[in-house]
This record gives sequence, C-alpha cells and structure tokens, in this order.
Amino acid sequence: MEFIKMDSIFRKAPKASCGTETARICMPTWRNFARRTWRCGFYEAEDVLLEIDDVDLIPLDMAWGARIDEYWLRTPLYYDVSRKFIFANPGLKKIRLNRTYDVFVAALKTLWDLPYINAIEQWRDYCNVSICWIDELWVSSIADYKYWLHALSQFDYVFVGLHGTASALSQAIGQPCHWLPGGVDALRFSPFPDPPPRVIDVYSIGRRYDGIHSKLLTEAGKSHFFYVHDTHANIANTDVCDYGQHRNMFANFAKRSRFFVVAAAKMDSPEEVQGQVEIGHRYFEGAAAGTIMIGDAPDCESYRELFGWPEAVLRVHPDGSNIRTVLAEAGSDPERMAAISRRNTREALLRHDWVYRWNEMFRVAGIQPSPHKEARERLLIEMADLAASAGTNVTGTA
Repeated sequence: MEFIKMDSIFRKAPKASCGTETARICMPTWRNFARRTWRCGFYEAEDVLLEIDDVDLIPLDMAWGARIDEYWLRTPLYYDVSRKFIFANPGLKKIRLNRTYDVFVAALKTLWDLPYINAIEQWRDYCNVSICWIDELWVSSIADYKYWLHALSQFDYVFVGLHGTASALSQAIGQPCHWLPGGVDALRFSPFPDPPPRVIDVYSIGRRYDGIHSKLLTEAGKSHFFYVHDTHANIANTDVCDYGQHRNMFANFAKRSRFFVVAAAKMDSPEEVQGQVEIGHRYFEGAAAGTIMIGDAPDCESYRELFGWPEAVLRVHPDGSNIRTVLAEAGSDPERMAAISRRNTREALLRHDWVYRWNEMFRVAGIQPSPHKEARERLLIEMADLAASAGTNVTGTA
C-alpha cells in the first residue's frame, strides 16, 4: 500500500501550544519538570490529542525553590482535616488563562498530580466542561487520599485507568467514575509498513518475575540467544532526557523483538494491589509492536475485554519452569508465530491507539468529536490491513 506515507508514521511529537485562538480544549501538562520514565506513555497520550483536536497544551513549570515548597505542602495533605491544602499551588509558576474553552482535561498519571492544576488560577471559570483522568489508582490507596477526594468534585467527569477501581472510587467521591483503560501510540510502535528484522529473541522491560528472568538469563548464556532486559534496580523512577526519544527507542526495541515479557500490573507489590488484578501498559505496547507476548494472561475483566483474541499471550509460569517449552514450540512454527504477530498488531491498531481512548472520553462527556481525528483513524485502519496481509517474515530474524 504505497499510499501510506512514512512521515505520517514516524512523526515528531507535537509542540506544546498556549494561547491559540481556535483551541477548544485546555490541557495542562507537567512534562517540563516531571520526567520519570513511568510517565512517558501518558505524555504520548497527550501528544495524540494534540494531533487529533484543537488543544492548548499548557506547560506548567516549577518556580524557584518549588521542590521545597512542594515537600512542605504535600506532607500535611494526608492529614489535612481542613481539606484546604489540596487546592493550594505546590510551588509551580502561576498561570492565568486569557480566554474560554469548551473543555478542560487534567490527565493525571496518579492522584499525586492533582495539586499541579492549582497553578492555573481560576481555571474552572474559563472552561465549560471539566474532565479528570487518573491513570493509576488502586482500590487499596483510595483511603490514603481521603482528604483529597473531595477535590474531584470540581470535575464534571472523572475517569480512572484501572477497571477494578471505578466502582470503589464512584462510591468514595459520590459521583460516577468511568473506566478508561491505558493505550499506546499504535503508529509509533507498529512494525509496519516496513517490518524490521527481529534480531532480539526476548525483550523484558519493567517489573518481572525472578523465575522467568533467571531462566532467560540461562538461555542468554548460550551463543545464539539475545535477551534484552533492564539492569537498573528501579529504572522506572529515573528521569529521561526527552520523553519522545525514550518512547521511540522503546518502540524500536519492541518491534525488533520476537518475544516480549508481560505481567499483571504491580504483580510484585501485593501489599499495594491487595488482590486487585489489572493489566499493565506493557500489554498494549507489546501487542502494537507485533511481538509474541509471553507471561501472564491475567484473570481479570479488563484483560478479557481488551485482549480477548486467540493467543494474545502465551502463558509462562511465574517460576519460568515452562519457558523453554513455550519458546521452542512457538519458534518451531513460523506460520503460527507470524499469525500471532499479525493478529496482535492488527488488534492494537484497531482497539488500543490513544485516539480510541480520547473518543470514548468525549463520548461519555457528550463532547462532539473533532474531524481532525479521522485522518489518524484512517491510517490506523490502513496499517491494520497491512498487518492482516503480511507474510511469515514479520517475525523473522536478520
């Protein structure tokens, strides 16, 4: 399909904008000062909204001495019976809007980000509809924020990224809370239209089971097995130089990998999840890159709804006892591997791109979608058609 343009796929991230005349959406971002690795995917989501709609992206930034101010403000937040500190500015440079907007969107990676919006003075007076999207909030953590939760009432619509949290948060705040799962820039992660050689045998990033990792290290000691994995103890909490470059590098590794390790969200933090089972962002990224995902197929509603196609994940025991068998059986059947790869890529392109999450948010909020989104949606369909018709070489090595 020669009509797919490479520059439409490998594009630069949209530039932040502020104060444009035509924007109908106001969205603050903290990408200038909050640069931890685990935040990068959500900044990617913001970029997709910039591409498909008319948005003023308001880049907030820390004022001089803000880190100290933030520490002294946040410390009493957990014990603030006055319930007022949550509306204070945690040391950011103040911003005042100079025009009205149809929609205000606060995309929070965690509820910890909520005070940042207070840097925009009287934002509610300038925005007709307000939306808060909290990507990660566990049911067990809701009680920790008991002096914060009333601040969510300033939003007309509240969304949360964990399926099991939506009902509990609704009860806690006394208003409907909607489930809106994570996603991926499926165009960035897709191996199409020109699939590169899959020179990495197994790629593992983020949380992992020690048993699986140990078995893969043993395989990596052999001459023809390339295992790429994290070597930092807590790489998610390191700062990146540029979030867009980080996502590009991650995507380039993923779409050059045959197998990709996935696990339920925070599976190694039982004290935090308290039995709540959810999928993590690795599933969206691994599928979009056309990898053969290996690891957990979580027993939860979100997994069944979002990844309900055949062999979305090849199950591997947490102790890694069957990993050699899983890799050998899949690797000995190129046609099966190609079918899994094509299917994962296609389903991600049709289901899990960030454009679909923004569409669902605006549908719930009764906001008319922008016609700008249609170009991206057409490209996603074209790429999905490419994936469906690809040959067995999509999982090949160099």
